[in-house]
Amino acid sequence: MLNKALLDTDIYSEILKAIDQNVTRNATTYRQIHGRLTYSVITVMEIIQGLQKVGAPPKRIQAFRTAITPEEILLFDQDDADLAGLIAGDLDRVGRPIGRCDPMIAAVAIRHGLELVTGNTAHYQRIQQLGYPLTLVNWRI
Repeated sequence: MLNKALLDTDIYSEILKAIDQNVTRNATTYRQIHGRLTYSVITVMEIIQGLQKVGAPPKRIQAFRTAITPEEILLFDQDDADLAGLIAGDLDRVGRPIGRCDPMIAAVAIRHGLELVTGNTAHYQRIQQLGYPLTLVNWRI
């Protein structure tokens, strides 16, 4: 059984593209169990940024906005920002930074008590190695 989880941007992007059969199968099973996918507003920003960067037509960005309507989108609040700042600062201090968005997504997962579904386990394992209670799941395997 798949536990309630927060999807990282890479996994949600793969679900939209429907290329990886393992990811597609897991997403289908997850929807059957939980009714909808869960991800954060940071993922929304990253996907729209990616579409805009490649010059996607406005109708493609609007199609994405429409596609996410039935999903559960978690907000990023002050407590998430506080935790993300601690995580990012610790990563910087030990010389293992992972950018701005990944600590934010990790903070949302931790604060909501959700597993984080990602194919980018190497980045997030750095957060685990610092002692943060982040559980990782990879739907690609």
